[in-house]
Amino acid sequence: MDMNSFSPMMPTSPLSMINQVKFEDEPDLKDLFITVDEPESHVTTIETFITYRIITKTSRGEFDSSEFEVRRRYQDFLWLKERLEEAHPTLIIPPLPEKFIVKGMVERFNDDFIETRRKALHKFLNRIADHPTLTFNEDFKVFLTAQAWELSSHKKQGPGLLSRMGQTVRAVALSMRGVKSRPEEFMEMNNFIEIFSQKINLIDKISQRIYKEEREYFDEMKEYGPIHILWSASEEDLADTLKGVASCIDKCCKATEKRMSGLSEALLPVVHEYVLYSEMLMGVMKRRDQIQAELDSKVEALTSKKADTDLLTEEIGKLEDKVECANNALKADWERWKQNMQNDVKSAFTDIAEENIHYYEQCLATWESFLTSQTDLHLEEASEDKS
Repeated sequence: MDMNSFSPMMPTSPLSMINQVKFEDEPDLKDLFITVDEPESHVTTIETFITYRIITKTSRGEFDSSEFEVRRRYQDFLWLKERLEEAHPTLIIPPLPEKFIVKGMVERFNDDFIETRRKALHKFLNRIADHPTLTFNEDFKVFLTAQAWELSSHKKQGPGLLSRMGQTVRAVALSMRGVKSRPEEFMEMNNFIEIFSQKINLIDKISQRIYKEEREYFDEMKEYGPIHILWSASEEDLADTLKGVASCIDKCCKATEKRMSGLSEALLPVVHEYVLYSEMLMGVMKRRDQIQAELDSKVEALTSKKADTDLLTEEIGKLEDKVECANNALKADWERWKQNMQNDVKSAFTDIAEENIHYYEQCLATWESFLTSQTDLHLEEASEDKS
């Protein structure tokens, strides 16, 4: 699986040579195509929720058909994410959008929120589909193909409540205990995650603030132009100038709207997704440490001979294999994730740079045209005065 297919929804700009080169020479190995669309509201006496249509097209032999159509709600996506984390504790599972939007931003089920979530869920499934290991997970296949009653039945086959509680208690105990000595490469990885999390969170907050201020500027601009038109009605000598200014403001207003659209579609979702990825990475490191802590506790028990030596030796052997598998899985996925993160971020910022160049060129040309027209008008008036 090629690295760049990790980002199926990344918007590309026709002006960007980076994007053109990135996809030109890669063979088309994709055999699983997933679309999330047609959100639908459901109201019951107990709750209100949204379901999304998921269409899957595939040429894989392990699927019973080449095309499937199901409907899923957010809770189903959450179940899939949890099952993937259970099955692959040290793989980097793609993040889901938050369950609830930030308070005060938008109402929970307005059209903008639903569309934003739909895009994020679409990306979540396609990231899994493009992952070399997760794409073959059995729960993922069930999620894509099973009808609602079949999925409900499949969910009940998972570990029971008491089993899950026991695992949670053990995990908490191990995390409290901590690891004696984390390998150097994972220390470096953890340091990277901490710095990355700080920076991406800050960029996310500032980007959201810039977008909000841009929205306020756009709203002011929409009111600004018409005022000049109204003024021109009572100023005959300034009428052409005022109408020219109003026309320029209107053109710049439209350019601003397009620029805002680029910001909200090309940059903000990418940055925020990696904010969520930073949280996922912390969880992955924590699970890796828990596996190692379990091994450390058994080795300590063997050293102090607090339990059956033969049994402990057997358990230690199994745990050593488990730690090695967990470490190898994380190391391989880490390099893949970093490469794709860099590609995504470079592509997003390149697209925004091109949007900004186009925006400022358009506004500059608009105002230059206005100045030229005013100069021509002034020369005409001067000529008339001489004659």
